[in-house]
Amino acid sequence: MKKYNWALLGCGTIAVKMAEDLNRLPNANLYAVASRNKSKADEYLKRFGFEKAFGSYEEMLADPNVDIVYISTPHTYHHKHTLMALKAKKAVLCEKPFAMNSVQVDEMIACARVNNVFLMEAFWTRFLPNYNVALDIIKSGQLGELKMVNANFAFTADFVPEGRFFNPALGGGSLLDVGVYTIFFSLIALGKPVEIKTIANFGTTGVEEAILMSFKYTDNKLASLMSSISTHATSHTEYCFTKGYLRINKGAYSPTTVSIWKEGDATEQMVDVPIFDGHGYLFEAAHVMKCLDTDMKESDILPLSFSEDLIEIMDRVRESAGIEFPILNH
Repeated sequence: MKKYNWALLGCGTIAVKMAEDLNRLPNANLYAVASRNKSKADEYLKRFGFEKAFGSYEEMLADPNVDIVYISTPHTYHHKHTLMALKAKKAVLCEKPFAMNSVQVDEMIACARVNNVFLMEAFWTRFLPNYNVALDIIKSGQLGELKMVNANFAFTADFVPEGRFFNPALGGGSLLDVGVYTIFFSLIALGKPVEIKTIANFGTTGVEEAILMSFKYTDNKLASLMSSISTHATSHTEYCFTKGYLRINKGAYSPTTVSIWKEGDATEQMVDVPIFDGHGYLFEAAHVMKCLDTDMKESDILPLSFSEDLIEIMDRVRESAGIEFPILNH
């Protein structure tokens, strides 16, 4: 089993979870971590056992021993940092949302292909064994024809105007952060919609704090989606069929329980889902290394075309709702 040297570009909360999960994989070596604050990188080195800490992203990317770069900086930096890593000939796993819009995503994909290196969006839900149990049922046909998807993801974020949730300069708002999950759940089951309608609420900092999205498809199927950073909700996803329904219960982005009901059943039935250790990020990381083992340049499970479709829908939602980000106006 080949061992890969992982490098973390960015030292946020999600990087902590990734570092802890990488330590669970025998073929992942915590090689390097970089932050614009060197003391932060040094802290991660000591805490997780990285071999090197850098106070410069450029310096880390220049290290020839880095194999895979995990990018977890704020949304507005994904495009810039991914291009930096790809041009340095590093395989890249970049957090979702992949970038701020389709133009940026197209540039990232083109750069990966020009430099002949691996690139994947870090949409961890797609690789969770729990979610894949649900996806197998959805695709099996046992509940009849899928007609509608209902999904919501909502919580009340601490109001910090300069923080990533409420700062428009950092891509703040619910859509890019958690609304992307609801769109993911509809896209994977129904494809791209032909019609999109939205209603959004904007807060005092100018960011969209809550949004309702309605999608219609060519075969008269529908999706009803909601995301919010200003109110709590059950954050579940329901797939509605002609002969029953399947619900990924609270915390659908990382399923712990799945319920199904079929015509004729007196009650819902709980579906057995796997139990695993860790945060769930190890599965996408393991998949990246499996792809690299066979010299693949993109995932066969989460291909770049899926990420292109996802960001295209996000662009259409933003246009419909009137969501703007300062960085995209430059």
